[in-house]
Amino acid sequence: MTIAPRKDGKRSKGKRVVDENAPLLPSRQDEDVGLDEYEGGSYSGAVFNLSTTIVGAGIMALPATMKVLGLIPGIAVIIFIAFLTESCIEMLLRFSRPGKALSYGGVMGDAFGRTGKMFLQICVVINNVGMIVVYMIIIGDVLSGTSSSGVHHSGILEGWFGDHWWNGRTFVLLVTTLAVFAPLVCFKRVDSLRYTSALSVGLAIAFVVITAGIAIIKLIGGHVAMPRLFPSVTDVTSFFKLFTVVPVLVTAYICHYNVHTIENELEDSSQIQSIVRSSLTLCSTVYITTSFFGFLLFGDETLDDILANFDTNLGIPYGQVLNDAVRVSYAIHLMLVFPIIFFALRINLDGLLFPSARALSHDNRRFALITIGLLSVVFLGANFIPSIWDAFQFTGATAAVCLGFIFPAAITLKDPHGIATKKDKILSVFMIVLAVFSNVVAIYSDAYSLIKKSLAPRS
Repeated sequence: MTIAPRKDGKRSKGKRVVDENAPLLPSRQDEDVGLDEYEGGSYSGAVFNLSTTIVGAGIMALPATMKVLGLIPGIAVIIFIAFLTESCIEMLLRFSRPGKALSYGGVMGDAFGRTGKMFLQICVVINNVGMIVVYMIIIGDVLSGTSSSGVHHSGILEGWFGDHWWNGRTFVLLVTTLAVFAPLVCFKRVDSLRYTSALSVGLAIAFVVITAGIAIIKLIGGHVAMPRLFPSVTDVTSFFKLFTVVPVLVTAYICHYNVHTIENELEDSSQIQSIVRSSLTLCSTVYITTSFFGFLLFGDETLDDILANFDTNLGIPYGQVLNDAVRVSYAIHLMLVFPIIFFALRINLDGLLFPSARALSHDNRRFALITIGLLSVVFLGANFIPSIWDAFQFTGATAAVCLGFIFPAAITLKDPHGIATKKDKILSVFMIVLAVFSNVVAIYSDAYSLIKKSLAPRS
C-alpha cells in the first residue's frame, strides 16, 4: 500500500490514500493500489456507511426478541451486545497496527496465517450471502406479496394495481436487480456510497418514527396493552427458547468486515474509533426504539418479521397509508444496504478463489464475472429459499458469531505482537464462552422445536 502525496505537498493525518479503483478489502498488504487525487472520506460519510452496514434486516426481528425476552431484559441485551461489539472492534483495530493489516482478513492472517485468513473469508461469504438473500426475499415479500400457511399477504404493487404478470415476484426482483443493485455494486470505493447510505439510514429512522407514531396514537386511544416486562419461563423448553434470540442479536451488529475498509478511506484514520462509537450509538437507538414501539404496538401478536404485522388494519385514520409508508421505506432501505454488504462479499470471495491474483479492482473482467455470478446466485436464492428465518438462525449461529466475537477474541488470545492486556484476555475468554454456549443452546432449541413440530400429530 503506497502513501500518495497530495497535490499541495501535504499528507492527510494518519491517511492511507486509496485509489478510486482500490478494492474495499485489500487481499494483500503489499499490493500497490496506485495514486490519485482522492483525499479521503469524511467523518459523516463514514458514520453513514458503517451504520448502513449494521442496520439491515435484523431490525425487523428485534421486536420479536422483546416478545421472547420481555421489554426490560430485551433492551438491556441490545445495549450489552452493542458494548461487546464496540470492544471487539477496538481490539481488532488495535491488533491491526503492529502487523500493518489493512483488513479483517489481514489481522486474521497475521495471527493464524493463511488458514486463519481463509476461514475468515469463508465466514464473510456465508454471512453476507445469507444476509443479502434475506434482503432480496423481504423486498419481494413487500412489493409482490407472499403466502404462508395457506394465507396470502398482498404486496404493495398487488394492492395498488391488482394481480398482473409485471408485479409478480420473479419479475419484480429481476427489475430490482438490474435497475438498482447492478449499478450500485459497480462502485469500487465504499465512500462513493455515502449519499445512498445517508438516505438508507434516514429511511430506517423514518420506519422507526412511523412505528412510534402509530404506537403512541393507539396508546393515547387506549387500544394497546402494556407489554410484558419480563420473559415467561414455565419449563425447561421455554428457558432454552430465550437463547434463540442470540443469533438475531449477533447478526444485528455485524459490521466488522467493513471497519478497515472505511478506515482506509478516511482523510484522518485516527477518527475511526469515534466513528465506530457514533455508528453503534445511532444504531442502538434505532434498535431500541423500534423494539420498544413495535412490541408495544403488537404485543404478543408480534411476528418474527414485524413488516408482516403491517398488512392488517391498524384501526387508526390513514392506517393503510401508514402501512404502505412503513413497508415502502423499509424496502428501499434494504435496497440501499445491499451494495455495502455485497462489496465485502465480492472481495472476500475473490480472495478465496484467486488468492495470488492481482488486485480485483485492476482486473475488470474478473470484477465483472464475480459480480454477475454473485448477483445471479443471490437472485436465484431469493426466488427458491422459502424462509428468511432459517437463513437468520443459520448465519447468526455460525458465521456471524465467529465474525462478531469468536475471531476477535481468538486474535487477542493469540496475541502475536504481545500487546494484549490482562483485561483483554479475560474479556476474550468471556466472549468465546458466552458465544459458544449461547449459540449451541440456540441451535439445540431450534432443532428441538422443529423435531417436536414434525412429530406432532396432524389434525
